Amino acid sequence: MSADDIRESIAERLRASRKEREMSLDKAALLTGVSKAMLGQIERRESAPTIATLWKIASGLDISFSSFFASKGGSDFRQVPFPNDRDMAIRVVFPFDAVTRMEMFEVTLTNRHHQRSPAHRFGVVEHVVTISGVLDLIHEGRVHRLGPGQSHRFHADVAHQYRAVTDTVVFQDIVCYT
Repeated sequence: MSADDIRESIAERLRASRKEREMSLDKAALLTGVSKAMLGQIERRESAPTIATLWKIASGLDISFSSFFASKGGSDFRQVPFPNDRDMAIRVVFPFDAVTRMEMFEVTLTNRHHQRSPAHRFGVVEHVVTISGVLDLIHEGRVHRLGPGQSHRFHADVAHQYRAVTDTVVFQDIVCYT
């Protein structure tokens, strides 16, 4: 998926979500904490949001994160590098399922990237499993160091962080919505 594909997919999902709810950019800005100007730029494909901004939008509009990357056929989930987060790539392993209320990602951090994630909606729980490298998961003031095969479950409705201790770390993240 190219940077242009990412912008287009995100723009289409944001616009469709607002239209389904008959929601103005002003109202979307209030719900997401993302400025009206930025939301407009995203919809016009003039700007690609950071991963943190995209999570704020998903949480505020009560939509799944993976819905921003669904292909037209719904099953092509390649690794997505973000233009504004070049040291982080995400691959949707399982898109959001309305029955299980879950989605699963494989996340790759390079160059000892430190990703700060805003709080998700109340009740969201993440399950993180490190595949390779060493990851510091920072949550509620505590650092949880995870090596290959190690896991941690936490409530993601507060700000949290992922920090690559090694040059590259790959981990799986299962997000469960209430």
